[in-house]
Amino acid sequence: MTQTSTQPARPRRGRLRTFLPLGIAAWLVLEIWLLTLVAGAAGGLTVLLLLLAGLLLGATVVKRAGRRAFQNLNQAVQGGGTPSGSGGNGWLMLGGLLLMLPGFLSDVLGLLLLVPPVQKALGQRAERTFERRLRAAAPGGFGDAFQQARIHRPDGKVVQGEVIRDEPRGDAPQGPRPPLTH
Repeated sequence: MTQTSTQPARPRRGRLRTFLPLGIAAWLVLEIWLLTLVAGAAGGLTVLLLLLAGLLLGATVVKRAGRRAFQNLNQAVQGGGTPSGSGGNGWLMLGGLLLMLPGFLSDVLGLLLLVPPVQKALGQRAERTFERRLRAAAPGGFGDAFQQARIHRPDGKVVQGEVIRDEPRGDAPQGPRPPLTH
């Protein structure tokens, strides 16, 4: 009697995992080609100064956006609410990071992300996409997703459960724990 072993089917690679390396490679080749093209036309020192200016501008933008996001968070915590209007700070930070990357194509995209109407349009599109995917993932919203969360035991039984946060007791020490020694 012979036994045949069937190997489980490998999951399909998603489109993102398939095309992301190719996209990054194409991006790098395009950036290098643009750098050599501009260096041939304007000179190497001009390219170096442009790259340095992009780095400094990007660092300034990221610093300001981070400071603004922290101030929004601080005000929200003091007011007992949630931070509002912080979506623009994320686009500003991404624009600053793109400016900091060496290359002219990333600089152009970074400068586009600094324009408020572009930020608003991207924010609205991202919000619609997020809501659509959230509705598709859990048709009944979060309630159904939490109802379907189950604990699977080794014997195959499914037990409904919930996580209860362990609150510190009054008699427990509240200070820092001593370091572990081996």
